[in-house]
Amino acid sequence: MQRAVFIWVTGFFLCIVPARAESFRTLVAGNLSLSAENPEGASIRLNTNSSAVIQFRRDARFLRGVELVLTAPQAWLLYQGGIAMSVYSELSRQPTMGTIDLEGRRIYHSALVNRLNTYLQIPIRQSHGLRTDTYTIVSSRVVLPSSFPILFVLSPISSDLNTELNTMLFTLTAKPILSDEGAVRLSFRYPQQLFGRPFTVLINDVVITNINEERILREGEHHLAIVSENYRNEYRRFMVERGRTLDLTIDLQDPTPLLIFEAPENTRIFLNNNPISRNSGPIPVEPGVYEARFHVGDYSITRTITVQRGKTYRVALAVGIDIEESE
Repeated sequence: MQRAVFIWVTGFFLCIVPARAESFRTLVAGNLSLSAENPEGASIRLNTNSSAVIQFRRDARFLRGVELVLTAPQAWLLYQGGIAMSVYSELSRQPTMGTIDLEGRRIYHSALVNRLNTYLQIPIRQSHGLRTDTYTIVSSRVVLPSSFPILFVLSPISSDLNTELNTMLFTLTAKPILSDEGAVRLSFRYPQQLFGRPFTVLINDVVITNINEERILREGEHHLAIVSENYRNEYRRFMVERGRTLDLTIDLQDPTPLLIFEAPENTRIFLNNNPISRNSGPIPVEPGVYEARFHVGDYSITRTITVQRGKTYRVALAVGIDIEESE
């Protein structure tokens, strides 16, 4: 026979029971599915002999717990005790609606206090940061996502409840407790002639060993760097939102330096004495020192360009007229 320990915690009458599987029968009223995309959660009506299944619609990686809010009708304030709430995990099978026999581990049990709203938080990770206060109690047991679904049960403490208590309807609302995290998922597009060459990815100056793996990050701004001998180095910022995954696509660029010439019509352009067309577009060159020369009629100007790997240079000739007025 299991022995229970009863304690008083910040206004809640709490019963702590051993984490041992037990058999029980319950009337399952329905399912509540939770996800980070719906922080408002879901609700269901329960009477004193019914239960609700609570499960995750998707994975729980952005969650740190589940909050259960039991709202009682006004008539409940006229009573002192008589109803208990329990939470079970590690159920023997997926519950279906209707009366069902189950086995599970009771992770929480207490008599309802004389309040309209009762708040219970169940952590689902070890470092959850949840704290019991005057209005909310945090379960001492961490229920890992692998132990879901869980079952919330309302039950009479004794068999001689009056008719009003037996028919009284409560509202159970289950909400996800979000962490301050999101995720980034990287994908890359390669130049056709340089497909599959090695490169290094850093996020916040930390080298990412598996670039195909989704990475969990704190919400806010982060820094991405791509360093390579085979592609142009990339540096950019990105924002991670709480509870969301950012898909970030990076176009890797050929590191060959490019020269872009711009000049008025009728301008002759020479690069190291070789004529260049104004409409030739970006010109790939090797790193080194180059001489650019522009001819417009009898006017000529020459500039030296030191070209470095992985950079693009815009070489522009601007012809204008300056007018100054003086006394």
